[in-house]
Amino acid sequence: MPDTRKPIAIGTRSSPLALHQAEQVKALLEAATDGALDFAISPLTTTGDQLTTERLTEAGGKGLFTKELDVALDDGRIDLAVHSLKDVPTQLPPGQSLVAYMARHDPREGFVSHKYDTFEDMEEGATLGTASIRREAQSRLVRPDLKIVTFRGNVQTRLKKLEAGEADATYLAMAGLSRLGMTELARPIPLDDMLPAPCQGIVAIAADANRLSADLAAALDKINNRTSERAAAAERGFLAALDGSCRTPIAAHMFVEDGMIRFVGEVTKPDGSASWEKTVYASVQSDLEELAVIGRTAAESLLEEAGAAFPMIAPLPDA
Repeated sequence: MPDTRKPIAIGTRSSPLALHQAEQVKALLEAATDGALDFAISPLTTTGDQLTTERLTEAGGKGLFTKELDVALDDGRIDLAVHSLKDVPTQLPPGQSLVAYMARHDPREGFVSHKYDTFEDMEEGATLGTASIRREAQSRLVRPDLKIVTFRGNVQTRLKKLEAGEADATYLAMAGLSRLGMTELARPIPLDDMLPAPCQGIVAIAADANRLSADLAAALDKINNRTSERAAAAERGFLAALDGSCRTPIAAHMFVEDGMIRFVGEVTKPDGSASWEKTVYASVQSDLEELAVIGRTAAESLLEEAGAAFPMIAPLPDA
């Protein structure tokens, strides 16, 4: 008899990087199930992917990269949704949850330029292209002289814009470049010099856990990376406590060093005029709830320190 099993649909954005990430997830699940389950990639174009010039802050925030996948998951067109976790709002749609995390790739930012070797080498008044208000705020904090222009699009689009001379330099996440085999294009920036977005470098899978078969749930548990899951708990705890969105420059990273956890969180005014940073230490034995508390504790400390300045963050000047 012919095999009439319906493949498990893995939803993803349609950019080359997103498709590559989904293919990696598919391969892991196929290996985890020894071929007992069939999987198929279902690419979708999200509202965020359609933006080429407009900032996310002006169009609705980071949920624009997940909305179409959320809807497809809700109505059963896909069974799993693969996300770059830094793009996922802290509040998921009702019924959905994050059911597995992939091993974290390089979380650092990459400096990309055809004119300058490093960010520090940029001449006064040089043009930096970015659509991230976090990257912009962090850059303005140390180099208020730079001209910053909006630089939207996937990795390939931004590289084309850079080649066309629309900016002298830009940033690309090293994780994405690593997955695409393009790390030679960028100079990594140390984490302590430029703190990344919460969960940068982590790919996660969302699903309606109540609709998962026992076999699929077991496979997801098998491929789940506990280290990434733990980092996500702390970093998303920080983000949630700050009501984080693309409208606020928020950075965070959980380091594991010398048998200890070092969590660092940061908020910066969009104009780069001020920044607040908090470091919290904890045991590596901390469980997921304790890690979320660590993130929330750091956020609450920053809110207290920033005081009235935090909710009164000014809009970005015209670029």
